[in-house]
Amino acid sequence: MNTLSAAQQAMVALLQQHVGAELAGDLEATMNTMTDDPHLHNVPSMIGGVGRDDVRAFYKNHLVGKFFPPDVNMTVVSRTVGNDQVVEELVISFTHTMTIDWLLPGVPPTGKHVEVAVVVIAGVKNCKISHEHIYWDQASVLVQLGLLDPTGLPVCGAESARRVLDPKLPPRMI
Repeated sequence: MNTLSAAQQAMVALLQQHVGAELAGDLEATMNTMTDDPHLHNVPSMIGGVGRDDVRAFYKNHLVGKFFPPDVNMTVVSRTVGNDQVVEELVISFTHTMTIDWLLPGVPPTGKHVEVAVVVIAGVKNCKISHEHIYWDQASVLVQLGLLDPTGLPVCGAESARRVLDPKLPPRMI
């Protein structure tokens, strides 16, 4: 059994405080969890910011208070805590009833339900978040929204996130 050190527990609490502030729409509380020179990279969409001013502008205009629709559900699947970062694997589900710039830039609401596996890597330096690298399968999201036809492509929809939650579900056969 792995037990977290006090420093590792503090990093987990910091990430939870950060995400909580994002969801609550509190820009100042969100920024107070970050270093003076953070960066944020949403890998599939290449949206984010470099440096405090860019990250603040991104959060203000595209994320804090605009994170997800009200029916969002986040299920933590796993968490790995190192000496200077926290890695969380989660499944996020929601109904696409609003613009979600960081996830789907330029895509108007479709009203469709989405389930997506996401990995967040949050670096920590001097008890503040130094960076976030966020990964997800954009093709899976686009298939679920009806914006990508999976026929003949090695992509799928919500079943990939469901399999993360239940590894006993059968794999896709090729």
